Amino acid sequence: MKRADRNPPACQNRDIASTTTPSSTGRGGGAAFLVSAGILLSRISGLVRDSVFAHFFGTSPAADAFRAAMRIPNVLQNILGEGTLSASFIPVYAGLLARHEERDAGQVAGAIASLLGVVTTVLVALGVLATPWLIPVIAPGFHGERRELCVALVRVFFPATGLLVWSAWCLAILNSHRRFFIGYAVPVLWNATIIITMLVFGRRSSLDHLAMMTAWGAVAGSLIQFLAQLPLVLRLAPHLRIVVSWTFEPVRRVARNFLPVFTSRGVVQLSAYLDSIIASLLPEGSFAALTYAQTLYVLPVSLFGMSISTTELTEMSHVVGATADAANELRSRLESRLRQIAFLVVPSAAAFLAFGDVIAAGIYRSGRFTQADALFVWKILAGSSIGLLASTMSRLFSSTYYALGDTRTPFRYAVVRVALTGALGYGCAVPLPPLLGIDPRWGAAALAASAGVAGWIEFALLRRSLAKRIGAVHVPLGFILQLWGAAAVSAGFGWLLRPVMRGLTPQISAVIILGVYGIAYFAILAGAGNANARALIRRGRRLVKRG
Repeated sequence: MKRADRNPPACQNRDIASTTTPSSTGRGGGAAFLVSAGILLSRISGLVRDSVFAHFFGTSPAADAFRAAMRIPNVLQNILGEGTLSASFIPVYAGLLARHEERDAGQVAGAIASLLGVVTTVLVALGVLATPWLIPVIAPGFHGERRELCVALVRVFFPATGLLVWSAWCLAILNSHRRFFIGYAVPVLWNATIIITMLVFGRRSSLDHLAMMTAWGAVAGSLIQFLAQLPLVLRLAPHLRIVVSWTFEPVRRVARNFLPVFTSRGVVQLSAYLDSIIASLLPEGSFAALTYAQTLYVLPVSLFGMSISTTELTEMSHVVGATADAANELRSRLESRLRQIAFLVVPSAAAFLAFGDVIAAGIYRSGRFTQADALFVWKILAGSSIGLLASTMSRLFSSTYYALGDTRTPFRYAVVRVALTGALGYGCAVPLPPLLGIDPRWGAAALAASAGVAGWIEFALLRRSLAKRIGAVHVPLGFILQLWGAAAVSAGFGWLLRPVMRGLTPQISAVIILGVYGIAYFAILAGAGNANARALIRRGRRLVKRG
């Protein structure tokens, strides 16, 4: 593809690095690996948690109620938690650290902690009291026992959500100090607590009682997760004081950043809210199946999108200055990271398309979760794969805007995406299947696909606007086609194995088929001279030698 003008317009809102060095760029890659490792551990434990959940609950009405209840207070966690704090707090706090102003940094961290304490306490209390009125808004399709169980579960989940917001505050401080691993690995404790709860009570409880006990396990896990991070936070920030200090300029700067990011995250959560409404209108079991698929869908987004965008936000926020060279360096970093994301996400999307049933059965097939359920989840995964690459790369673009001090542009385009998702999602998921004379359960797949289409539009808007700030950022089309070609050929090898796998357990079949698929993908690209594949192989060889 033709290269854009290498003399971009002047950067706005926030000066970008004139002191970025090759070492800092390399450090971002190592930090991304630490984040990926932490996320991988937490996601694997999350998959184990969901596998145990699927064993006991399947796609039963109790599963629908639990999943809906877990999502409702999570809106609060996601609005106040990791994404909002990262975008509003890290650029200010990390900037103070970079200038060796540790006392001021501690004052900022303490003031934000006091704000979170007040806000989460009020919202959790209101949420518990207002739960009966929230259910008709969030899940209007729930009635009778399913609705009553959902109400009881939401009231339990709200306190857990408040604790998870505090964990996000710890994570933001750890990230600013470049302690990336523990904050992303500590959710393993949360998942482990829930798993243990289900195993202890699962065999002698009704589904409704088990759902309640599992919710209380989530509360205990949230407390454990927060307490596990706190000692390191206090050691890294010795000047931290929990005080209200709104006259301090850096605190006001965080507050100014917080509102638009809070609103932006609210819009993003509105998308999840709309998904919940639409899913509740679909046939029984659709809500649970959709959440099973989403757990798998967010795995590559978290591993490859979140890890890279998180570390890039931190690295960008640690530097100061304003030069054209800095814009060039920023653009170079983005292009390198986008290629890295595409190299890892394209095979994930192709795997969802080709082997969604194998993946779902390998993780969830047990107890009440049947092969028919695995096929249902495959439909949704296939729909989700449409927007997987766009949503993952959009995270990196949003982090770039946040590092530049611009929280409003991602918000505007998030509004566009949510509006499109709601309109397309409802139209394709609810009335369209009956009009076409197909199973209404296909509506869940249509809902996922519509979100993917909207995600590509958001990605295009983010990239176009950023080009006006730092110059156009491109990933060559030939590079993307090479990745998809390698994924398609590798999927063919996997399909040849499917008949041979009959008679084996779903878990063994998944390991063999996906293992062959992954090895073939990396081997094909390495043979074709792909730099990302060869770099990954070199890193693997170094790890083997060290072992």
